[in-house]
Amino acid sequence: MKKDKLRERVLVELEKLISLSCKNPTGSKKYEDLHVALLKKHYSATNVTIDYHRHRIQMEVIEDVSLYDPKTVNTYLPTFYTNLLFNNLCNFLISCVEKDNKSIGFYIQLLNSFKGSKNQLELA
Repeated sequence: MKKDKLRERVLVELEKLISLSCKNPTGSKKYEDLHVALLKKHYSATNVTIDYHRHRIQMEVIEDVSLYDPKTVNTYLPTFYTNLLFNNLCNFLISCVEKDNKSIGFYIQLLNSFKGSKNQLELA
C-alpha cells in the first residue's frame, strides 16, 4: 500500500517536472540532461542528441541489452542509429516513462537531483 502511494507520487512529480522542462527546454542544461536521461533509460540508448527546433532525436540504440555488463568495461556493444521525429516533446517524454520498480528508483534519483536535499523523496 505504501509502495503504491510512493510510486504514484514519483510518477506525478516526474510528469510535472517533464511538463515544466518542456516549456523552455533549451533554457537550462539540466532540463536537456533530464530529457536525455529519460530517453537513454527507455531506449537503452547512447549518444542521444535532441534537436528541439527540428523536432528530432538522434541516438544509437543498443541491439542486445543482455550483452551489457555494468561490472566490466564494454568496449563494443552492437548498436543501430535512429533518428526519431516528435510532434509534442512533452507527450513523447511522458510516453517514455516506465512504471516498473527499477525505473521508479531511477526516477527518484532524477527527481532528487532537481530538488533540495530537504525535499528529497525517500523509499519507505
